[in-house]
Amino acid sequence: MPDGREPASIRLVERIADVPAASWDACAGGDNPTVSHAFLHALEESGSATAEAGWLPQHLLMEDGAGRLIAAAPLYLKSHSYGEYVFDHGWADAYERAGGRYYPKLQVAVPFTPVPGPRLLVRADAPAGSCETLIAALVEIARRHRVSSLHVTFPLEAEWRKLGEAGLLLREGEQFHWENRGYASFEAFLAALSSRKRKNIRKERAAAVADGIEILTLTGSAIEPRHWDAFFRFYRNTGDRKWGYPYLTRDFFHRLGATMADKVVLIIAEQRGRPIAGALNLLGSDTLYGRNWGCLGEFPFLHFECCYYRAIDFAIARSLRRVEAGAQGPHKIQRGYLPVPTYSAHWIRDKAFAKAVADFLARERRAVAHEREALAEFSPFRKEPDRA
Repeated sequence: MPDGREPASIRLVERIADVPAASWDACAGGDNPTVSHAFLHALEESGSATAEAGWLPQHLLMEDGAGRLIAAAPLYLKSHSYGEYVFDHGWADAYERAGGRYYPKLQVAVPFTPVPGPRLLVRADAPAGSCETLIAALVEIARRHRVSSLHVTFPLEAEWRKLGEAGLLLREGEQFHWENRGYASFEAFLAALSSRKRKNIRKERAAAVADGIEILTLTGSAIEPRHWDAFFRFYRNTGDRKWGYPYLTRDFFHRLGATMADKVVLIIAEQRGRPIAGALNLLGSDTLYGRNWGCLGEFPFLHFECCYYRAIDFAIARSLRRVEAGAQGPHKIQRGYLPVPTYSAHWIRDKAFAKAVADFLARERRAVAHEREALAEFSPFRKEPDRA
């Protein structure tokens, strides 16, 4: 009973398809497409996020007395720690060496998607205290499942703080985001950089489109099946070379194009008419989210052009507030993407192990904050006016 008057019930479902899309999206809001019903449905129905892949959906639903969905969380029972981008392999190894069983664990996340966004999905008109009730329900479910741990990855900062107030252990990471300071054009953005960085970016952009390379920015109905076929080839090729296992299936991209084309920004590079590389982005209300990159060969600076510079071009043209270019990558700093904190929260059943992890996290948070401050010193933005 979030407000002491209206009874609420909690249940789990093993398929997002069992939740009406309108009800889920009323809780998720419309700002971030990665938590939308359509995106999660595409992951599950395509076979990308399923029990067989180690992601058993256990979505938590909180309904009022009339059966209306008032809060939810994208929840998965995990048999491994892959596809999360907040690394706890060391925790798993330490726990199992001590005789414990780390897997399965519970994960509140969007599979294969290191995009900060809401994880505690609460309707705007839900009763007061619904968020706290949702957190308590997650912990209770972890207890009843008798899992080793519960992890909430890439939540919003306000959610992270509420999770901490509820007793979860708090962790920080970092990503590199580009902020739109009201730039009228890419050249206006360059004008804010130091002369050396500005010249370097111009050289990179020119080199990226040399030798007959043309770059297309596609969204909505302009994205055709042939573009998805090409992009999947890029994705598979890069995934096989870098990680050995591409998580997403071809059907996932087909479903994304069929149900969310207006939220997709697909950058395709062609060399004399032959597709050679691409970058997949998702469009939020004020943010462009970089998701996947793939390429069929080595092309100087093409990755930077497709993933970073074309994203900035698009954000400026659409008056978006920021570009989030995905996980990791200090090399993004010199291209205008500055370090920002990301968050996760963790509940661990074993009290002794929880204390050890808490000690580690306290040291890690200090180290991450120090690193973020140090990296900020490499900002490409000019501190004093200079000549373009």
